[in-house]
Amino acid sequence: MAIIPSLLAQFTARRLREIEFFRKYPNEVQREVFFNLIDAAKNTVWGKKYAYSEIKTIAEFQDRVPVSSYEALSEYIDRVRKGEQNVLWHSKINWFAMSSGTTNDKSKYIPISREALEHCHYKGGKDAMAVYVNIHPNTKLFKNFGKALVIGGSRQVTGSDEKMYYGDLSAVLLKNLPAWAQYIRTPQISIALMQEWEEKIFKMATQTMKDNVTSISGVPSWTLVLIKKILELAKTDNILDVWNNLELFIHGGVSFEPYRKQYKQLIKSDKMNYLETYNASEGFFALQDDPAHNDMLLMLDLGVFYEFIPIDNVYDENPKALTLDQVELGKNYALVISTNTGLWRYMIGDTVKFTSLYPFKIKITGRVKHFINAFGEELIIDNAQIAIRKACEETNASITEFTAAPIYMETSSKGGHEWFIEFENEPTSLELFAEVLDATLKSVNSDYEAKRYKNLSLEKPKVVVAKTGVFYQWLKDRNKLGGQNKIPRLANTREYIDGLLELNNKK
Repeated sequence: MAIIPSLLAQFTARRLREIEFFRKYPNEVQREVFFNLIDAAKNTVWGKKYAYSEIKTIAEFQDRVPVSSYEALSEYIDRVRKGEQNVLWHSKINWFAMSSGTTNDKSKYIPISREALEHCHYKGGKDAMAVYVNIHPNTKLFKNFGKALVIGGSRQVTGSDEKMYYGDLSAVLLKNLPAWAQYIRTPQISIALMQEWEEKIFKMATQTMKDNVTSISGVPSWTLVLIKKILELAKTDNILDVWNNLELFIHGGVSFEPYRKQYKQLIKSDKMNYLETYNASEGFFALQDDPAHNDMLLMLDLGVFYEFIPIDNVYDENPKALTLDQVELGKNYALVISTNTGLWRYMIGDTVKFTSLYPFKIKITGRVKHFINAFGEELIIDNAQIAIRKACEETNASITEFTAAPIYMETSSKGGHEWFIEFENEPTSLELFAEVLDATLKSVNSDYEAKRYKNLSLEKPKVVVAKTGVFYQWLKDRNKLGGQNKIPRLANTREYIDGLLELNNKK
């Protein structure tokens, strides 16, 4: 094991110099990435269709190639899934990350090239470790056979006659990890990729509680389920009684804010560190490089070219996309990517805002389709997270899950929002919780404030307390346990909340 810290030290020193370079010269680095991508794909089916060999500028690329949804690219992806190569990307593709992004039953199949594995996903993961080691040079992550607990997804890798392989991104990454990385992770891969989530949690708990786990990587919600199971088995209330040397949780997939208080209650240590990453099926995009701030550094040299569409223009027929040198602080943008796996001007569905320019840092603010705008209030997830956190602070509460949806206007009543919340610790006053939630939303969203003025369009929010386990049961009933499966925090319809309320009434 002594070789691991030595190799990490060498990589860290070199990689930090490269990161510093793109922090100083972001536009130049992104231009180089762009032209490398165009050149690599010029002889593909897609590249020939849009005459990549003739493209000389980014502006020409934007004029020639349309912004694409998954549906627009699906016919090309389907050709690759049937065994055809050189369609969207020049190198061989036989791995696909299955992704829904929501609780929708229909899966997306995101192609994963060798370049995307090596120079985006894996490199991004190593970058997170390099940044962490730079911040904490006395780390003991790899001492005494320290293990990294990696929580796999809910889709086992499956194959086809065309030798194409499918699974959650985590499953694809685990299956392709180099031998040295397999050596330092836990649990064994057969357990990490089990599909039956309840049995998997039990087996993960019983195996990993015997290991010297020093770091965890996973989605906050499902990692919390695992930790609680281990605490139950170990008959303790502090996970450090089980993993004495635990020092780092690398999280992503959903916002950490609703879970932060619970983690502090279950990991009772001032020395515990948390690091957020933005690693989606489509690529590794950003990581937290300063523990004092919860924004993330946009990684500019991992084979991804970025564009940003102002949120107000997302549904325009031909939306104008901005490059890094054109974005502004504090504005919401839909993220558009072109990647080293052949996704071209692909709208990933996430929305971000910039918290810093030079270096470029972002926060994920939500999903293009996950918002409430039934009455012109334009409520986004970022607003909701801030309001929930404030309401919890004021009422000494902590939550497990939540979702919100509109209450539609009727003849005799105005509209409003219904918040369905499962609490870990219920608020001292539910009425005060709702008041603080409402007041905070007014303070962070002027459109919401205007609609709430004298109850003009919106009544005060209705907060419904969920019975313990309702969200878990709802996902279980739909075979959506584990991985990054989740119920949208906000929905512009009552599609999700009505089913949850019905289940809640039955429990």
